[in-house]
Amino acid sequence: MNIGPSGAQRRHRVLVVEDDPMMAEVIASYLNHAGMLVAVAADGVMALDGFQAFNPDLVILDRMLPRLDGTHVCRKLREQSSVPIILVTALGEQDDRIHGLELGADDYVTKPFSPRELVLRAQALLRRSAGNTAQPQPAPQTRQVEDLVMDLTTRQVTKAGKPLRFTGRERDLLDFFFDHPGETFRKDELMQRVWQWKVGDSSMISVYVRRLREKIETDPANPTIINTIWGVGYRFGPAS
Repeated sequence: MNIGPSGAQRRHRVLVVEDDPMMAEVIASYLNHAGMLVAVAADGVMALDGFQAFNPDLVILDRMLPRLDGTHVCRKLREQSSVPIILVTALGEQDDRIHGLELGADDYVTKPFSPRELVLRAQALLRRSAGNTAQPQPAPQTRQVEDLVMDLTTRQVTKAGKPLRFTGRERDLLDFFFDHPGETFRKDELMQRVWQWKVGDSSMISVYVRRLREKIETDPANPTIINTIWGVGYRFGPAS
């Protein structure tokens, strides 16, 4: 694993997993220029080792890697951490993008891509991740749907008293649902109102809803918290 310049411990730490040395150098250069501390891993095994050693705030992960592919690395990382992950893929097919999101990636870019766009996506994920680290306050106000409870001060979510952990995009969507209980939204409405995406693949919403249901529903196959309103979209909790 190759680590960039040291001496800036307060900078965001980004692990770039890319087997093409030239591509890795370009990505690292742009991230460094944006003020981030970068480590580079050239294969999947080095990525998992580097994650433990470097403790990054964000992972930029190529899908096609030697020794251990990116989808396997993504799955392993998500088992132990909610660190934001951007999946980089040369495959432009919708199924490949959705599969990456289902594994737990927060975002994806398709090669060829603009390094500047990648930096902007990284910065956006890091801002959202930092916004989810508020410290607990006394006498919190809460909002509850069934046994799912959100502390409105810290935004911590528990189910049956047990704290839950979410990725950045999952958290964005869940926060929005909690703020609009009982309302029904179309997929395109959710894309625009949660992430300000005016264009995009609405099937991504289905992926994030599925991932949320796996964490917040007692029986994800028969959801009662995030309800599907057939022919319309989704509703969080009972109708208002």
